[in-house]
Amino acid sequence: MAKEVFKATVNWQSGLACEADARGFKVTMDEPAELGGTNTSMNPVELLLSALGGCITICAAAFAPACKVNLIDFSVDLEGDLDPDGFLGKNPNVRTGFSDIRYKMHIKTDSPKENVERLVKAIKKVCPVSDTLKGVPVSGDYELEAVEQSKVS
Repeated sequence: MAKEVFKATVNWQSGLACEADARGFKVTMDEPAELGGTNTSMNPVELLLSALGGCITICAAAFAPACKVNLIDFSVDLEGDLDPDGFLGKNPNVRTGFSDIRYKMHIKTDSPKENVERLVKAIKKVCPVSDTLKGVPVSGDYELEAVEQSKVS
């Protein structure tokens, strides 16, 4: 199968709020008030945890039949450790992103434990978001749209 390119565009709204658009689906992001935002939606790192949880959940649903697991209910709790002093520039020795991410899957099933263990192993092996978080090169560039400054009278 050929490599696919996934795309998203994020536009600044106001303050610290922004809106992401991918394939016509939109999600807003903001920061909590204590970090300078207006607390109108999840912040990007909460969205990252949600993306990981969503990927784990989708993998569980997708691979349960092959692992002979009757999935009655499934959820995942996630948490990550992040010191805001890093991205706020208060401490240059602190990592700006998560230093650790943990999750716990809650699986409700009447299937044998060995089948569930096979499913868990499959999820950990194939989850694209989890794999990405293990380390993928990130690069960026910019395009400048200069605006002529107003003359002060």
